[in-house]
Amino acid sequence: MASSFQAGVKACLPTVLGYLGIGFSAGIVGRAAGLSPLEIGLMSILIYAGAAQFIITSLLLLNSPFSAIILTTFIVNSRHLLMSMTLAPRVASRNRFDQFGIGALLTDESFAVAMNTSLKQTIDAKFMHGLNLTAYFSWIASTVLGALVGSWFPDPERFGLDFALTAMFIGLLYLQFESERSRVVLNAILLVMVFVLLYISMRYLSPELAVLFATMTAASMGVVISRWKSV
Repeated sequence: MASSFQAGVKACLPTVLGYLGIGFSAGIVGRAAGLSPLEIGLMSILIYAGAAQFIITSLLLLNSPFSAIILTTFIVNSRHLLMSMTLAPRVASRNRFDQFGIGALLTDESFAVAMNTSLKQTIDAKFMHGLNLTAYFSWIASTVLGALVGSWFPDPERFGLDFALTAMFIGLLYLQFESERSRVVLNAILLVMVFVLLYISMRYLSPELAVLFATMTAASMGVVISRWKSV
């Protein structure tokens, strides 16, 4: 059982490098949008969502109304409901305080690490706290650092810094395929399904809703197929 806080910290270390790169980029992009280092730091502390922070920054640059920013952030972050419900049965803890803490600091990256670890051994609350807190403080530090040197990079897109988040998600997807080689065909089919559903739904829905619809539909199909094969 992965039961120690230190084990969670150790499991997070590979993704810390990704957090440093992405957080640094987020800080620079935030500065380009006119945010101060303090505002960027508070955003990381209170919102703590890489994709949402990039989106908020982009919407601020477009002078979007606050209602649009709040709604878009809610839609984008609604995927955390799915991740939390998926991870909950795999964590050996029924303490409400632990569950709240784990859910509040869960990210795409820590979710991927926890799921991959749970395939090999049981994980508990101490492991998750070590994993989540390491990621949390790494993200805050990297975004603030990026904000402090952001004035050196007035055009982040010139250096490809706006692609940092996408690059990390590609890496996480690769790790998911590597950890489940026995299901590579199923994963490939689901991946193609996501692209097809996304392409079709974007004709009728907003990009945010299209992503959510495609992801939830493909994930539901994956659960049904997996249970059908195990019967």
